[in-house]
Amino acid sequence: MAAIWRRSLYLNFLRNSSRYLSWIKPAVRKSPRWTSVLSSLAVGGSLCAVPFKQVENLSHDSLVRRAASLVTDSSSTFLSQATLALTDALTEYAKAVHTLIALQRQYLASLGKLSPTEEDTIWQVIISQRAEVAHKQEEQKRFELIWATAVRLCEAAAEAAYTSGAEIASITVRTNIQLAQSHVEEAQKVSLDAEKKLAETKVMEVERMTQYAAIVEGSNDEEETPEAYLRED
Repeated sequence: MAAIWRRSLYLNFLRNSSRYLSWIKPAVRKSPRWTSVLSSLAVGGSLCAVPFKQVENLSHDSLVRRAASLVTDSSSTFLSQATLALTDALTEYAKAVHTLIALQRQYLASLGKLSPTEEDTIWQVIISQRAEVAHKQEEQKRFELIWATAVRLCEAAAEAAYTSGAEIASITVRTNIQLAQSHVEEAQKVSLDAEKKLAETKVMEVERMTQYAAIVEGSNDEEETPEAYLRED
C-alpha cells in the first residue's frame, strides 16, 4: 500500500510538471538546460512504472508488534498526564484543607475576643474556604477516575504487547504503571493527613464551642442572680 501511495504521488507530480512545461515557450524548451530536465522526468516516469523494492518483507507478526508498541507508548503518555493531573489535584486539595484548618483554629483561639462584625467577617472567610475545599475535592475525584481509566488502559496495552511478542514494550508500560502508582500514593498520603487534621480540628471546635457556651451561660446566671435577690427582698 505504501508503494502504491508513493507511485500515486509521483504520477501526480509528473502530471503537474508536464502541464507546467506546456506553458513554457518553445525557445526555452529547446535550451540545453530544459532538455536535461525533460530527460530526468522521462527517466523518473519510466522508473515509476516499476514496483518499488521493499526494504524488508514485514510479516503480520512484526506489524502487530509494532502496532502494540505504539499502543503502549500512547497509553503511557495518557497515564503520565493523568498522574500529573491527579497529583497536582491532591496537592491543591491538601493545601486548601490546611488553609481551612488554620482559619478555624484562628477563630477558636479568638472566641470571646472578637466584635460581632469581626466574627461575621472571619466566618464569611471560613465559609468561602469550605466551598474551595469542596471544589478541590470534586476536582480530585474527577482526576482519580481518569487516572484509574489510564491505569486499566496501560494494563490492557501491556497484556496486548506481551501477547503479540513485544515483551520489552510490555515491561516498559508495566514499569510506568508502578511509577505512577508510587507517585499517586505519596500524594494521597499528604491528602489523607490533611483530612485527618481537619477531623481533629472539628472535634476541637465542638469541644471549644461547648466550653464557650457554658462560660457565657454561667456569666449570664451571675448577672441575673442579684436581680433575683432584689425581687425577694
